[in-house]
Amino acid sequence: MREVIKAVIETLRLGGEVIACQVVDTRGSTPQKAGALMLVRDDGSQVGTLGGGCVEHEVKLKALRLRGTPGAARFEFLLDHDEAWADGLICGGKMVIVAEAFQGPQALAYYQSQNALIEAGRGFTEAVVVDPARAGDLPLGSRALFDHDGRPVASLPVETAEAIDRGVVEPLEGRPRPSVREGVATLPVLPTIRLVIVGAGHVGQAVAELAERADFEVWVIDDRDEYANADRFPKAARIIVGPIDEVLPALEVTTSTYALIVTRGHGHDQEALYYLAPTAAPYVGLLGSKRKVRLLFDGARQAGVSAERLARVSAPVGLEIGSQTVPEIAVSIVGEMIAKRNLGGRPLKQGVRHRPAAPAEVDG
Repeated sequence: MREVIKAVIETLRLGGEVIACQVVDTRGSTPQKAGALMLVRDDGSQVGTLGGGCVEHEVKLKALRLRGTPGAARFEFLLDHDEAWADGLICGGKMVIVAEAFQGPQALAYYQSQNALIEAGRGFTEAVVVDPARAGDLPLGSRALFDHDGRPVASLPVETAEAIDRGVVEPLEGRPRPSVREGVATLPVLPTIRLVIVGAGHVGQAVAELAERADFEVWVIDDRDEYANADRFPKAARIIVGPIDEVLPALEVTTSTYALIVTRGHGHDQEALYYLAPTAAPYVGLLGSKRKVRLLFDGARQAGVSAERLARVSAPVGLEIGSQTVPEIAVSIVGEMIAKRNLGGRPLKQGVRHRPAAPAEVDG
């Protein structure tokens, strides 16, 4: 979404017109879920995707007919039609898409506000009218942005936020899913999770690359500047070089922080575990064999870390997928973090378990 919103702002700032095509509701299996956004420019180019195939192509053709016309259009697709077979979209689901052409300063201000909320990383909710008859006769496509605390930030048209029933906007703490109530689709963008990787070795580098693509904000900590640098971690939001026992005590750790311990040695792992296990981080992962984990946990208990805090540590870290290589280990770790982020405390799908042991001592 970040790239699409920035492209919208760029086009509007230059005085152009954009056609925003957004998935506002889905049922069953679909190639994209509610919230997916595609920008169609008046020259026919696009940024973002609705899942490709015949649906995206048809939406694009219909969207181009909206150029220069006021008001939004609503498109519904049942993904079990014979004509969709060739495009591989036999998902057995339904997609509802709202498209509208925007231009001018009000639209620019709205999307600038949305971009600011994205950059802040605390999460927000976009509410879009999809059924005017049930939404107090608000025009189709009317939209409003509500911040992390449910306060209105911007709307299009400008009076929309006050007219939308605030009861449809759920608190983000419960990690709500997109829904439609009272004729309004609510599209939550959940708070960004900051991933602090302690250890800039091979595993840390592989995890950082994959985690960034999965929308984690990656921070890297190591005492070696030849490892912890922008050349090896080009997408990291922050790189901190310094001793673990100096950096971690000063680090702000919140309930939106995940931590991964993948240092080059037991002593550094022990230090990191001591400082991170007692924090508010809902996820702390530790790479290592069962034997290594037992030794580190014993050391942490002797240093005063409670058994309750250690029980929260995912160790050995990662999902059980038979990982052997560094890229495979990274997949198992990032997969576990995604499950934690998306499922919270709920159990993982039956048949997917925590990996009982890491491969024999991989250098972090």
